Amino acid sequence: MIAPQLWHVGAAINHLNPNPPEAESPSGLFKPGKPYGHAMTDADVADCISAFAKAAADAKRLGFDAIELHGAHGYLIDQFFWEGTNQRTDRWGGGTIAERGRFAAEILKAVRAAVGPEFPVIIRVSQWKQQAYDFKIAKTPDQLVEWLGPLVEAGADVLHCSQRRFWEPEFPDLDGEQGLNFAGWTRKLLGVPTITVGSVGLTGEFIAGFGGEKSQPASIDALLERLDKGEFDMVGVGRALIVDPDWAEKVRESRMDELQPFERTALGSLV
Repeated sequence: MIAPQLWHVGAAINHLNPNPPEAESPSGLFKPGKPYGHAMTDADVADCISAFAKAAADAKRLGFDAIELHGAHGYLIDQFFWEGTNQRTDRWGGGTIAERGRFAAEILKAVRAAVGPEFPVIIRVSQWKQQAYDFKIAKTPDQLVEWLGPLVEAGADVLHCSQRRFWEPEFPDLDGEQGLNFAGWTRKLLGVPTITVGSVGLTGEFIAGFGGEKSQPASIDALLERLDKGEFDMVGVGRALIVDPDWAEKVRESRMDELQPFERTALGSLV
């Protein structure tokens, strides 16, 4: 199964580009207090929603098996979720996450209309942002439902719940330090398939890894135990596969001694 990831970076464009494109975002902010680019007009929003739908339809026409919308990590869809970057007072903003989530919901509705009822649609979401690693959109289970429930109602089949470290509990005050993670709570509350991700198979998280810190191979026993319990349905693997494309086969065959550490230089293999 192959699914392209469709996304728009919004104000989180590469600022090192000598000729960066004009950034558009909900309120012309890269993060709270840091203006960048311009606020999207109603026409901009409508064009963007249509572009996502067209891209999804194109993916289906070209033979892909599903599509994933990137609504995480401080990129455009996530900039609408976050009150720090969405300060609009029209129908695309508001004081509640349900109101600020309307942009994502309308994208999902348009995508669903474009690909039909049977084509799988995934959306990736995260509490953290590249602009604020410790931020949480949903601080309680009720807020999690308020945020993600409308996305399921709008057409999302699977929620890809991004964490920096998959083993960290989402609400430790409620179920302890060994409690459900982001994907686990989402599945429990909404009853839809979820994907967990975050430093799978490695000792270090990705920010440190991209900064030059080597991450060693790590056991996935705890991950498999959670998967067997049905806390989540699928697992996303990133850096471990970048450095070792045979990672999944080696894990399946218990060749753990052959797994490779991740170093930033491995990213050069993607260019």
